[in-house]
Parts: sequence; C-alpha cells; structure tokens
Amino acid sequence: MPDDSIRPFQIHATDEEIDDLRRRLRATRWPDRETVDDWTQGIPLSYVQEVCAYWAEKYDWRATEQRLNTLPQFKTEIDGVDIHFLHVRSPEPNAMPLIVTHGWPGSIVEFHKVIGPLTDPAKYGGSPADAFHVVAPSLPGYGFSGKPAEKGWGVEHIGHAWAALMARLGYGRYVAQGGDWGAAVTSRIGAQDPDHCAAIHLNMMIGVRPDPETMSDLTEREKSAIAGLQYYQDWDSGYSKEQSTRPQTVGYGLVDSPAGQAAWILEKFWAWTDCNGHPENALTRDEMLDNVMMYWLPGTGASSARLYWESFNNRTNNPIKVPVGASIFPREIFRASRRWAEKAIANIIYWNELDKGGHFAAFEQPAQYVEEVRNCFRLVR
Repeated sequence: MPDDSIRPFQIHATDEEIDDLRRRLRATRWPDRETVDDWTQGIPLSYVQEVCAYWAEKYDWRATEQRLNTLPQFKTEIDGVDIHFLHVRSPEPNAMPLIVTHGWPGSIVEFHKVIGPLTDPAKYGGSPADAFHVVAPSLPGYGFSGKPAEKGWGVEHIGHAWAALMARLGYGRYVAQGGDWGAAVTSRIGAQDPDHCAAIHLNMMIGVRPDPETMSDLTEREKSAIAGLQYYQDWDSGYSKEQSTRPQTVGYGLVDSPAGQAAWILEKFWAWTDCNGHPENALTRDEMLDNVMMYWLPGTGASSARLYWESFNNRTNNPIKVPVGASIFPREIFRASRRWAEKAIANIIYWNELDKGGHFAAFEQPAQYVEEVRNCFRLVR
C-alpha cells in the first residue's frame, strides 16, 4: 500500500510574492549593452529588457499555477528532505509506472505537454497498451522540493531517493526516463535498483565520449558531435564551472534579482533548443517564464546550482545494469553515436537519432518525445 507520509500539495504564490517580483523587475539596475550585435557575449540587453517588461506587466502566473494544480501533486520526506512530485495515474489498469526527471535549468514544467499522452494514450489517438503511470519529481533544491541543509545530495543519493519514492508509491516494477541531470539520476537508478527498474531511457547520453578508435573513420554525425562538444567546452560551459565550484556565490545574484535569474536561464534556452537563432522559435515566452518562475518563487538559485558542486566532485562509475534506450536530438549539447555508446553501456535495446529538437526534448518536441518513450519501453512491457 502507498505510504501514508505522502501529503497532497498545490502550488500557491502569495499576492505579496507576485507584487515583490514586479517591484524588483521594475527597479532592475541594468548593465551596459553588449558591444556586439549577436549573442556571443551572452544574452542581449534588449531581449532581457523586453522579456522582463512582459514578465512585470503582462505575464499571468495565476493561469500557470491553475494549470499545474490540475495535476495531482504531493510531497514526501526522504532522508530528511521534502520531495515535491507529480503523480498522475493512468486510467488504464495495466499501465507501466514511469518516473521522469528534469535537469538544470529545467523543472516539472517541461513535462506538462507530455503527461496527458503518456498517461491516457487512447484520449490522444494512441493505444491503451502504451499507457504509463507518471511520476515527475522536482530535484532536491529545485522547484518546490526541499533544499538540502547538509552536503551529500548528488545524483547517486537522488537515484536512491527516487527508488525509495517509487517503492513508497507501491510500484514494485517501473521504468525511468531523463535528460540533463535527469539523465544522470536515471542512469544511477539503472545502476542501483536493477531489481525494480526494468529499463531506462535517456535523451542525453551520460558517461559517453568519442571513442579514439573511431577517429580515422568518423561519420558526419560524429564529426558534428565532436565539434559541438568542443564548442560547449570553449564557449558554452562557463555556467557549469561556476555552479560546480562556487554555487553559493552565484546564488546571491540569482535569488535577489529576477532579471538576473531570467537571463541565466533564458540564455540556455537559446543555446540548447533547436530554435534557429531565437529561443521563442522553440518555446513560447510564457513557457520559458513558467519555468523561470519555478526557480524564482522558491528562491533556488543557489540550491539548484549546488547539484553541480555535489555531483561533479563526487563521481562514481558504477555500470548501468538494466536495458538502456536512447533518443539523440540534433541540438543536444553532446550527441553520442551508437558505437561510442556501446563502449560504455552494456545493453542498449533502443537507439534513434532524430532530425529536430534539442536539449529540452519533452518541452520542445512533445509528440516526438512521447513516441520515443513509448517505442523504447514497449520492449520491456
């Protein structure tokens, strides 16, 4: 039976919190304009000012709050930290339990377009045989989960916590899916809980690097992947170095300034979506601000960054012990080839390289994401 320590929860920002946000936005002290006409020095001043003016004057958090609160939400304490999660059960009695995990700078908002098709495929033109019971937790220190007060909450610990959560919900057999930090957590589940986790699916490969033995006969996709990895290391990874070494320092500005928090996140929507040069080609402005609000309202600028410090400084290489599926989207930060992945992962049961989409797969390409998850986990139903 499900554990009685699971408490119903709904998101609710006070009027004072909304008023404070608007006051801070209107009082922003802006930096000078960049000295280039592109994004090479970071997110342009004019765009941040435009988005923040919209955020202060037109954005409707209450509508988003109401939409999110139509989904069953709960909190439960695991190892001293409250974990916030969505738990949407399918109407299909034989649905497969699925835990999906977001990363940084994402949140449970990423999944709002896929939960319906995953839980009730017949309603969306699919087969009832593909139904899932969906569990979508907020990472510790993210969203409305608690903020760990002591060190030790890296991806290994979170993997154990997610296994405990699924057991607490009464699921003796389940599958897991994730991207970004969610992929790292999902991989740890696959290493740590093979007795209950039947398989995992990743939309960002973790622990895979170019295989030196393939350098003399690289495919065009592999050449592109290596170029993308080099670009990331040279020009796109500064946020990661800061958050993995000084998360507390960066947190002061992020928690105090909504403009700063928005710029920190929106720049990554530009960099990591398949957006043809502008993030609003991939996601709506409201969708991006919905996600930013999941950092701003609970003040998680430092606590979310701390996952980098925890995980980068405490790495383990325990092998994944369950079947693995992977979907490689073309604008992902790093795009492994199957032959590279097979060097690191023993049992790949599903592999697909797609033509459109980026780092935030469920957010950007919800229909394709749903199809990929279904295709993978059909193999272990």
